[in-house]
Amino acid sequence: MRRIALANQKGGVAKTTTAVNLGACLAELGKKVLLIDLDPQANLSSWFGIKQEDLERSIYDVLIGETKIEEVLKDSKVKGLWLAPSTVELAGAERVLANEAGREIVLKKKLASLAESYDYILLDCPPSLGLITVNALTASREVFIPVETKILALNGLVTLVSTINLVKKKLNPLLEVTGIIPCMYDGRTNLSREVLEQLRARFGSKVFRTVIRENVRLAECPISCLPIHLYAPGSPGAQDYMNLALEVVLTEKQTDENSRPQE
Repeated sequence: MRRIALANQKGGVAKTTTAVNLGACLAELGKKVLLIDLDPQANLSSWFGIKQEDLERSIYDVLIGETKIEEVLKDSKVKGLWLAPSTVELAGAERVLANEAGREIVLKKKLASLAESYDYILLDCPPSLGLITVNALTASREVFIPVETKILALNGLVTLVSTINLVKKKLNPLLEVTGIIPCMYDGRTNLSREVLEQLRARFGSKVFRTVIRENVRLAECPISCLPIHLYAPGSPGAQDYMNLALEVVLTEKQTDENSRPQE
């Protein structure tokens, strides 16, 4: 099982769009996928038509109480894809957890019960580097970083990578940045091309070959409560996310070998 946190402290970089559509395309490829919404804005949950007022329990109850994660899981209506929804209550979770012993590993403990139930668990982190994001990083083996191919996109990466390295050193020695996903790419502009070149020059093979192009259908997609490959299967967005999913699947063997304990 691969546990992957999608993280970027900057908002509006297509993080949730990537979590939803990468997860759905992995499911389309026959993988069992769980999406965990860790953002109090609950955009991932809303994408699948889940209304906060209809939820009896959410990931908030898992983090701050005795609720098991299995008790909050919802069927996404996409074959092979499930999700753990969020609500605005999650905004108060960091305050509740702040005085708890082992507050950074609460989510890791909660996910242990899932064992090998899924091929992929994708954790959609909030746009911050607070305690919830630290929990996600501690519970994961990998980090994918969606990056907007616009000006200043590289600035926040330094801070994010430093935080990831600190979590790796203090809490989770197996954690690695295994993928940087260029998003909102417009090949017609010099800016997008230059940012992509800088990403590849600085991070090399960690940058996926697939880039997620600017696409009107992707912007429309959440209204449909469907992932892009079902809403607009012939669109550039559907093609890009399926290509990304195929690229992710190709790294499975390498990732499994790297995550084995050293003799």
